[in-house]
Amino acid sequence: MATAIEKADSIKKNFDLINHELSKMVVGQTTLITNLFICLLCGGHALIEGVPGLGKTLIVKTLSQVLSLKYSRIQFTPDLMPADILGTNIVNEDEKGNRYFEFYKGPIFGQIILADEINRATPKTQSALLEAMQEEKVTVFGTEHPLKPPFIVLATQNPLEMEGTYPLPEAQIDRFFFKLKVNYPSPDQLVEIIDKTTEDYQPKVRKIVDSGSILRMKKLVRQVPIASHVKNYAIRLVLASHPDENCPIEKTKKFVRFGSSPRGVQSLVKAGKVWALLQGRYNVSREDISEVAKPALRHRLILNLRGEAEGIDADDIIEDILKKVRF
Repeated sequence: MATAIEKADSIKKNFDLINHELSKMVVGQTTLITNLFICLLCGGHALIEGVPGLGKTLIVKTLSQVLSLKYSRIQFTPDLMPADILGTNIVNEDEKGNRYFEFYKGPIFGQIILADEINRATPKTQSALLEAMQEEKVTVFGTEHPLKPPFIVLATQNPLEMEGTYPLPEAQIDRFFFKLKVNYPSPDQLVEIIDKTTEDYQPKVRKIVDSGSILRMKKLVRQVPIASHVKNYAIRLVLASHPDENCPIEKTKKFVRFGSSPRGVQSLVKAGKVWALLQGRYNVSREDISEVAKPALRHRLILNLRGEAEGIDADDIIEDILKKVRF
């Protein structure tokens, strides 16, 4: 029977295999792939921000193949309705002519859900995802319908084109475990992209893990120990994002209206556990917390009018917090 250390080592081995398979289809984006894997094992969801054409859809679709999970894509548009996502009751008729209601499942009944351009739908439609993201179930006409675990929502949005969009409410943004940014490829990576997409090249990816393996890894992550001083460091990082009188961070006082919610510190601790395992260690250090601070906190800082007017990036504030909050 495998020991706890052997089980922990298997997480890193599985990730290396997953990363290798994804590299057959996806060029670069190592940081994005790592953070998506962290979200999956922490039971969280991710908001992916990047301009069109950087491979966000390809990454998510390929990841579902490698993980043997049911993939479902929802293209958000202004005319999309909640029933188009959740499903609805339809009237059927049996052999005797008796009519009855039957629930028709919507695309939310997958395991990896790509919510493409989520900010193009109205707030009413955006809110249809809230119950699914929080409780892994949906309620239609008073009847609860559970979603098959593992369940993860990966929502994309374009940061440049704001016309005809509906910004996500802060309460919904806070429910995303990470906010991830997709970087533009380097010149060498562009050459590799050309070779893979314009020539007679059709790679096939293998299935590395299945739902059962992912659920076991998720359970193991929660067992990773974290010392009290590391917990305290995560708490101090989150408190440093609040612009109160005792805040030691000048940028926080100057540009932040509201700091991170308690979900921020939960994300830091959970993600730090997975990051530690991916580095081959079996307990969480303060460096692990620092490594995941930006994706865990950047969407949880609400800037004030001055911050918005000066175009302040939340990452710059988090960078300042990491420099001034000592280990």
